Amino acid sequence: MTSKAIAGIPHVLGGNVFGWTIDEPTSFAILDAFVAGGGAMIDTADAYSAWVPGHKGGESETVIGRWLKSSGKRNQIRIATKVGLLPGVGGEKLAPARIAAACDESLMRLGVEQIDLYYAHHDDPASPLEPVAEAFAKLIAAGKVATLGASNFTADRLASALDLGTPYAVIQPQYNLVERGEYEGALQDLAVARGLDVLPYYGLAAGFLTGKYRHKESTGSRAGTALKYLDDRGRSILAAMDIVSEETGASLAQIALAWLRAQPGITAPIASATTVAQLEQLIAGAHLALRTEQLERLDAASA
Repeated sequence: MTSKAIAGIPHVLGGNVFGWTIDEPTSFAILDAFVAGGGAMIDTADAYSAWVPGHKGGESETVIGRWLKSSGKRNQIRIATKVGLLPGVGGEKLAPARIAAACDESLMRLGVEQIDLYYAHHDDPASPLEPVAEAFAKLIAAGKVATLGASNFTADRLASALDLGTPYAVIQPQYNLVERGEYEGALQDLAVARGLDVLPYYGLAAGFLTGKYRHKESTGSRAGTALKYLDDRGRSILAAMDIVSEETGASLAQIALAWLRAQPGITAPIASATTVAQLEQLIAGAHLALRTEQLERLDAASA
């Protein structure tokens, strides 16, 4: 059963680029186009974009909050954000005090009264599962959070958390045509068995699966990450995608996300856009369905 927080959503807009690789006016234009195209959920985190020199985290939430205030579109969009990458007092990233404070900070930056979907961004072995469950339960009881999610958890730790009664309804693993190992297997089996919704991130593998990075000399804001996939297997995947593109007329980005949506347990992929044109392409491909033989071609290339 699909969680109410993500019911009817074919695509989630990644917000990691807001306040990082694109400025506020461009971010606003993309968000406006996303809603105009029927988009209904934005994914962000308190840690976005703390990795940028001079940033401390919260930049993406701040941009989204300003857009929500100026656009008046809060009732048209659902917000997913996260806690668990930025350390709190004592270094425990999911310590109860850290969870409580981080939630209040995210609510303030976003300018909302409730977070629709709140994730534990990464499992923290230093934080015992029981107090984490209690901390999240308090947020739900207070009406600050509607639905809980778990991102980057192993199957064993997630199962333990669920068995304790932590009401995780959504998981967010890394999953795409070039990164299949984290989700496929035990985590996928658990998601299907427990009826969890799955919203995978890096659906386009840092842009590699758009076909933009085909040469070692390729440049771009995410070239350093994307080019690690440019090996024999990566080239084989792109070649298979090119064939499917010729058959369907779809872009490689649309094909990559269509493959994801066809995998067991997947509810909707997450992908970001840095231009309105990219965003419109993602929206246009949100309901693309590949034929069995096309899915098998992609599976064979990426196995």
